[in-house]
Amino acid sequence: MTKFFSFLFISLFSVQLCFATNEIPKRQAIEGRWDLTVDLGDRLAASWLEVRLSGIKTLVGYFVADGGSARPISEVFFKDNKVSFHIPGQWENTDKELIVEGTLKDGKLSGTMLTPRGQRVTWVGLPAPSLKRDKAPVWGKPITLFNGKNLDGWQPTGKENQWVVENGILKSPRPGSNIKTNKTFNDFKLHIEFRYPKESNSGVYLRGRYEVQVEDSKGMEATNIHLGGLYGFIDPLEMVAKNAGEWQSFDITLVGRIVTVVANGKTIIRDQIIPGITGGALDSREAEPGPIMMQGDHGLIEYRNIVITPAK
Repeated sequence: MTKFFSFLFISLFSVQLCFATNEIPKRQAIEGRWDLTVDLGDRLAASWLEVRLSGIKTLVGYFVADGGSARPISEVFFKDNKVSFHIPGQWENTDKELIVEGTLKDGKLSGTMLTPRGQRVTWVGLPAPSLKRDKAPVWGKPITLFNGKNLDGWQPTGKENQWVVENGILKSPRPGSNIKTNKTFNDFKLHIEFRYPKESNSGVYLRGRYEVQVEDSKGMEATNIHLGGLYGFIDPLEMVAKNAGEWQSFDITLVGRIVTVVANGKTIIRDQIIPGITGGALDSREAEPGPIMMQGDHGLIEYRNIVITPAK
């Protein structure tokens, strides 16, 4: 009897091991994160795609368009180096879906995209860099980005500029262009203070690609679309927003993809990995330095005391 059960146990273990071995999925070339550039005709727009395995063989993902949050993809189809997916109507002023088709060749993606507004555009994609650092940063000297007098060192991202300087404050008195620094930065520590009226919305873009949300959010849930969240990706640990009309502050550290956000003196994001660019990014060239950009196309906003400490 003992020999029989020993034989049965070994046989079942062997079958289970073979089954488990057969079920180990082979990684597909499309899996990973991709930095996309979309040709909209009048301009190039930044976009982003993540593809990952769900279960044994189903590919799912996330997609960031030229604006808005990271949207889930229920299934990504990939066969013979052809990729396609669609996202149902989640878009402003339309319930039509986004349809994306592309080809993977020599480690690069390219294809077409049918937008919810019926426009067919082309796009290209490259694997997103890891941005891992081999050693801890050595910080340089702090640089005052805003002199409190004028817009020296800054430029609007649109054709028209509504940003003004009054009493040492950088103000956007109406929705219009975003504004960015002329200088670009890699790893850094950033201090910035802001004030908004009720129900207003802005954001601070790190390297012009990753938005830390600025929004009237007191009393709201601590999510990535509210104050202090890494828009569309990382939720803050708690909601620390003050009343509208009060001055507030961010102290943000960005090293590679690792971000820490201190809002109003409290650490609300600690050493979290930013997966990719957020909606409204200037470009998707994540390996390159980028500017500090503030959003001015949503609501009224004021900034002051903008100081950056870059890594050497």
